[in-house]
Formats: sequence, structure tokens, C-alpha cells
Amino acid sequence: MPPLRRAAPEACCPKPRKGSGPLGQLGKNDLGRRSPPGLPPHSPSRGLHHCDLRGAVFGSLLVCPRPGPLLARQDAARTVIQPIAWEAPYAERIALAPATLDLESRMSEAGVSGAWRRLDMALDGVDDHFDYTLIDCQPSVFHLTQMALAAAHDVVIVTEADLYSVEAAKRVYEFVVQRAPKDLANPTLAVRGVVVSALAPTALQAEQRDSVRQIFGDLVWEPAIKVRTTLAEANTDALPLTDTRVAEPRAMYELLAQSFLKAVPAS
Repeated sequence: MPPLRRAAPEACCPKPRKGSGPLGQLGKNDLGRRSPPGLPPHSPSRGLHHCDLRGAVFGSLLVCPRPGPLLARQDAARTVIQPIAWEAPYAERIALAPATLDLESRMSEAGVSGAWRRLDMALDGVDDHFDYTLIDCQPSVFHLTQMALAAAHDVVIVTEADLYSVEAAKRVYEFVVQRAPKDLANPTLAVRGVVVSALAPTALQAEQRDSVRQIFGDLVWEPAIKVRTTLAEANTDALPLTDTRVAEPRAMYELLAQSFLKAVPAS
């Protein structure tokens, strides 16, 4: 049986901007929702587990979070994992461990000895039957994200084609390379890819996209995720990628899923 891989999609945004929260601007929720369906058809047989630390994805996957102490004890995650309710051929091969927004209160435990290992311990032996576990992170490198990085094998950085977001992406990369080996006791953690999200058709955005390619080189996955009204509407209506109304962006996420499988092989 091939080994499980845990990957932490990490969004980069140094500070919220007026008008919307940081994740909405980055489009990282789209990557978290839309990449998993692209993986099971191409991946080995055991499927995919999406660990939503932010409580930001369960609504679009048509599930209601069962409140559970995900990090309270070692076997707690087993009671939280549940199937998604999309009517799609791949739905039975995807599971979700949703969080509630109350998880934010765990930030205050950052100073407790060993707190950064709680997610790793909670998932120990629980997700072994999956090919992949995607850990959906906050747009920061604070306590909850550090727990994810301590539990993960690989990191995917998601950034907008924006000056501040690109600078934040560089800081996340430096954190993984320079601090994770010692501070998180995870010496094999590595950045496997960088995804440009919410790309608008402007000259400035194109310039920043090219900057991301220059900085990260071969780590940048193609294609960039372009802004699509149809995709935003699909998220609101909780539609899977197999729905005819989202046929246009479907190929984009299938290509990203192939990039993921190439960069993070299950075996």
C-alpha cells in the first residue's frame, strides 16, 4: 500500500484589505474546493481527505459540520471525518474533516508546550487509508498554520499576482525552508509548488505573475487560476466541477491536479 501524503495549501496575504477578508481576495478557498475533485480520477485508489482547519469549505461541499474536538485527543479526528454530498462520480472518494470557526480560540494555546504537534497527533493513524490529506491553512504562519506544517509532508503556496501577496509568499517559503526543520521538528517538509490565484486580465497582474515565475522558477504550477464569475457562482450554489455550468474552469483545475500529482506522488 503506497504511503499517505499530507499537503498543506498555504495562502499568502500579509494583511487584510478593505472590502473583503484575506482568503476571499486570494482565491485560496477555490483551490481548496476545486483541486480535490481533480485528484481522485488520476490518483491511486484510496481517495483524498480534506482537513479544513479554517471552517471555510464545508458549505460549498454540501456538508454540515459535526461539532467535534478535532484537536482534543488523539482519536478525535476519526469522529469528525465525513463524506461530501456532491452528486458526482468522484464524491465517494473524497472525505472532509470540517472545522468550526471556534477553532480560532485555539490560537491562545500557542504557548502551551507541544501544542504545535496536536494536529499531527490527532491525524496519527486516522488518515492512513487515504492517498492524500489536504490541510487547508490560514493565510498566515501563526499557530494553526504551524500545526498544519508540523503535520504535513509537503507545502503548496497560493498567492495572488499582487506585490504584497508575492512578498508574503516569499516569507512563507523562507519559513518552511529555514524554520520548519528545527522549530517544527519537520526536516523533510518542502515546498512542492506555487499557485497564482485570482488572476485578473490586467497588465499589472501579468507583471506580478511574471515576477512570481522569476522568484520561484519551476515551482510555479500552470495554469494560473483566473478570475471567473461562473466559478464564484458555482461556489455559492455548491456545484461540483462536473456540473455543466462550470465546464469552462474545469479544465484549469484538472491541469492543476495533474501538477499536484506530479509534484507530490502518492508512492
